[in-house]
Amino acid sequence: MSVDLREPRQRAGQRPRLLPRGPFVPVWVMTAALFAVSPVLAPGSLSGSALSSMLPFAAILVLAALGEAFVITQGGIDLSVPGAMALAALFATKVPALTGLPLAVSAVLGLLAGAAAGGVVGVLVVRLRIAAFVVTLAMNAILIGFVLHISNGFPASANPAVSAFATGSVLGVPNLLIIAVILVGLTQWLRRRTVAGRRFVSVGANPAAARLLGIRAEGYRIAAYAIAGLLYAVAGLLLAAYLRTPDILLGNSYQLSTIAAVVLGGSLLTGGVSSAVATGVAAVFLTQLNQVVLAAGAPTSIQLLVQAAVLALAVVARRVPFGALVRRLRPSRPVQ
Repeated sequence: MSVDLREPRQRAGQRPRLLPRGPFVPVWVMTAALFAVSPVLAPGSLSGSALSSMLPFAAILVLAALGEAFVITQGGIDLSVPGAMALAALFATKVPALTGLPLAVSAVLGLLAGAAAGGVVGVLVVRLRIAAFVVTLAMNAILIGFVLHISNGFPASANPAVSAFATGSVLGVPNLLIIAVILVGLTQWLRRRTVAGRRFVSVGANPAAARLLGIRAEGYRIAAYAIAGLLYAVAGLLLAAYLRTPDILLGNSYQLSTIAAVVLGGSLLTGGVSSAVATGVAAVFLTQLNQVVLAAGAPTSIQLLVQAAVLALAVVARRVPFGALVRRLRPSRPVQ
């Protein structure tokens, strides 16, 4: 007897479901509402100049949050985001000047270093069963210490050509946003349409059951940390190029915002439920929310309180049965 694991086709006469469902609905509703009220709360926040300044930073958060989502999908947590971003920025700015390496080689080494750091974390967490909270905090401290030692606490400037690309756009769409959209779309496709992607999600949902099915669960869990480290490095490298002369610890502000974006995007901290697209939308939501709060003249303390309130609201909204509400509000068809 064979079992068809593919998604069932739409029944005859039934409308295709184009809207997001389940835990991924609230972030779409909240994002649409935020952009609708933004001009009222902060006039000019949706102007062309405002969006062109907001979207590149949203793209950076999308990339970093996408990495965090890989780890959280496996039921883990990663607090090494600032260190990995700072390390990649160092390789993109200071290392070429100190070593004479070509920029391209140095940038690739920075990306590989981020992936390697994530791989080490994965091995320690999965194989040695050390708490992810402890291991990732320790790795973050090691990476930041390395960055401060090599840089002597002084920043360096990125290559002008690389900065021109990072600050450029195609048909008005920032290059950084294009990169983020491509990586989000690729991640979503891999998870939904490939065997490896489906196994990855299955391992996150139930590692024990995955092992019984012959899936090498430990390999997928370690790979999640390595891929996350790579994505943090990509975000740090692009942010350094965009800022041209970045701060040494440019990733500090992304420590909690990446986790917030993943949770706001509907992912479960216990693993198994995640959406790359919803995580990206949540990152855009958080970036726009910060811009609106800043434009309204609120201090940093109010910004943090607003973020905390929105995150709590998202967790509560996740329990609201949006699908049932929509079905009740939909007018019933007359009996033929």
